[in-house]
Amino acid sequence: MEDKKILFDFLHDFSSLSEVDFEKGRPHWYSRTIKKGEFFNMQSFVCTDLGFIRSGIFRIYYFDEEAMEDRNMFFFSEGQFIVSFKSFIYQYPCIYFIEALEDAALYAIKYKDLQNLYAVNTGWSNTGRLLAELFFTYAQSRMETLLFNTVEQRYLKLQNEEPAMLKRIPLYHIASYLGITSQSLSRIRKRLG
Repeated sequence: MEDKKILFDFLHDFSSLSEVDFEKGRPHWYSRTIKKGEFFNMQSFVCTDLGFIRSGIFRIYYFDEEAMEDRNMFFFSEGQFIVSFKSFIYQYPCIYFIEALEDAALYAIKYKDLQNLYAVNTGWSNTGRLLAELFFTYAQSRMETLLFNTVEQRYLKLQNEEPAMLKRIPLYHIASYLGITSQSLSRIRKRLG
């Protein structure tokens, strides 16, 4: 199990997945590398993999055709899962992009393999339920932050919750995530000192 120990440790902590149950799924997880600027999944393609990030950062974004610019929705880094959950669950084309902002290494599992594990193993099906709840929480938290916080509050929240990741992401991506221009972000950062 040594080759996937980081994955087992995370899943055990996350969902109490036992070593016995993990071993049933371990052969289905494979290593995947993605270079900076390449995609885990692209718009209009079905997301066929669930990934666990071992190293690197990803952004999830869509292209706003009216404004002719990218709109960042989420960032994910080490120790997190990456997936276009809706596309993955329903197996229809994704409406956004998942791009590596750094060279990245992941463990990934195919949709059909994960579904087979869910069907025959309660440990894995429990993990899947908890994973769905986690991604629902991400989406709800993001929506609430956009609705109820000022841009400055959103920046401070990001700074407090993800300080290490914030240092690794270009400021124009942070500005897009906050829903403002790079110039506005510069003014906020200057004001906050």
